[in-house]
Amino acid sequence: MSTLEIRDLSVQVLMEDEAKQILKGINLTIKSGETHAIMGPNGSGKSTLAYSIAGHPRYEITGGEVLLDGVNILELSVDERAKAGLFLAMQHPVEVPGVSVSNFLRTAVTALRGEAPKLREWVSEMKGAMNGLSIDPAFSERNVNEGFSGGERKRHEILQLELIRPKFAILDETDSGLDVDALKIVSDGVNRVKSETDMGVVLITHTIRLLRQIPVDKVHVIIDGKIVAEGGAELAEAIDNAGYEQFAVKA
Repeated sequence: MSTLEIRDLSVQVLMEDEAKQILKGINLTIKSGETHAIMGPNGSGKSTLAYSIAGHPRYEITGGEVLLDGVNILELSVDERAKAGLFLAMQHPVEVPGVSVSNFLRTAVTALRGEAPKLREWVSEMKGAMNGLSIDPAFSERNVNEGFSGGERKRHEILQLELIRPKFAILDETDSGLDVDALKIVSDGVNRVKSETDMGVVLITHTIRLLRQIPVDKVHVIIDGKIVAEGGAELAEAIDNAGYEQFAVKA
C-alpha cells in the first residue's frame, strides 16, 4: 500500500515580468487503488497542480510538501520522482523528433527497471500493450508525437502507462480531443492497468465525460487555487447539472 499526500501546497507560476500565485494551500491524500478526480473551470489551477508535482521548472513551490510513501518528492529531480513511482500524462505531450516510440519507451523502461529488457521479450511486451490500445504496430517506428493526431498522442501516453506501471498516475485532461471510440479505448487502458497493479490515479478534468468511463472514489473541486468542495461521484453529476457557479461563494 502506497500513499501520495499533498500537504498545504502553494505554487506560483513564473512569468516574464512577474510571478502569479496559482495554488493556495492544497491538501489531498490518494492511496493505492484509489481514483480521485480533480475538477474545476479553466484557469482554476488543475494543471498547475499536476505539473508542479511532476517538477516542471516553470512552477515554483512557495509552501507545503508532497509526500510519496513519506518522502518529500519536491526535493527530488524529475527523473527521481518518476523512479519513485510518479507518472504524468500531459495535456499537450511534446514532440521528440528523431526518437522512435520504440526506443523512447525502451529507454524509459530501462531507467525505471534498472536494466534493459531483453529485445525479444521487449518486442512481445510492447506489442501486447499496443494491441490492448488498438495501436497499429507500425506506430512504434514513428518519432515520438511527431505528426500524431490528438487521439494518437493520448494513446501513446496510456501506452507508456501500460509499460511503466507506476505507483501513482496523474492524467491531465486525458479526454481532451478524443472521440467516443478513442475515449473508451484510453479509459479501458487506464482501468486495466489500475486493476492489475493497484495503481492510484488522479484524473484532472473540467467535464464529467471521462468519469463516466473511469469509476472514481472521490471528486475534489478546485476554484481559484483552492479545494472548495469534495465528495463522491455524485458531486461530478451535480457539476454536470449545475456547473461551477454553485461553488462561487465558497471560492
